[in-house]
Amino acid sequence: MPAAAPADGAAVTPDPWQALRAHTPARIGLGRAGAGQPTRHLLAFGAAHAQARDAVHLPLEVPALAAALASLPGAPPVLEVASAAPDRASYLLRPDLGRRLAPASRAALQAAAAGHGPCDLLLVMGDGLSAAAVERQAVPLVRELLAQQPPGWRLGPLVIARQARVALGDEVGQLLQAGQVAVLIGERPGLSSPDSLGAYLTHAPRVGRSDAERNCLSNIRPQGLDHAEAARKLWWLAVSARRLQLTGVGLKDRSDEAPLLGGMAPHPPA
Repeated sequence: MPAAAPADGAAVTPDPWQALRAHTPARIGLGRAGAGQPTRHLLAFGAAHAQARDAVHLPLEVPALAAALASLPGAPPVLEVASAAPDRASYLLRPDLGRRLAPASRAALQAAAAGHGPCDLLLVMGDGLSAAAVERQAVPLVRELLAQQPPGWRLGPLVIARQARVALGDEVGQLLQAGQVAVLIGERPGLSSPDSLGAYLTHAPRVGRSDAERNCLSNIRPQGLDHAEAARKLWWLAVSARRLQLTGVGLKDRSDEAPLLGGMAPHPPA
């Protein structure tokens, strides 16, 4: 009678890089089982791939997100919009549709703009390529942004956008008369980070802005750039952008070496 096959762990040849796995979620130092990978790592890879696909295709739970945002202390009103992409398939195949508002949403924002004046910073939360990222990271990030809000800065409504690309914030910000817009959007999921959020800051948003005119904070999540630090960096960029009257390649993130000491007011002295 043949002997029982060894357990997966007993048949694995260790990898000399295995100790480095304590410092990164990257798939390194996995070892091998014969000529292949250990079974548990193959299964984990398949599960991570499924999570990444789900992150791209699952819809954003807008009512739950809107309720959570509205419950934050001191939160502005919440508005909901949609891009010109009518469904997820169109969004993925036609990126240009995700950069412009649907006609009904454009009309709704025009009506909303008539009810309030300009704002210094507008926050737009878009599903992007990972609805899970927005559902998990947007509320704690907005909570930190509200807690760290500099004196005198006026926040616009919190806008939730379906089927959104980064550039959708340009049209939203232009319609709502925002000095700056920060688009908090789900990033393309990786095999170890299906819920990573990006924040894209644009000064004087208007239709036609290029990506070179934006600043980006990436990998916002507890395992990457945590919410409190992301909020601190975003406010540093916003205040610096106000002073320089620009975002993008002309504004570098030096928040760690040049903290803002006073001068937090959004408008220069008269």
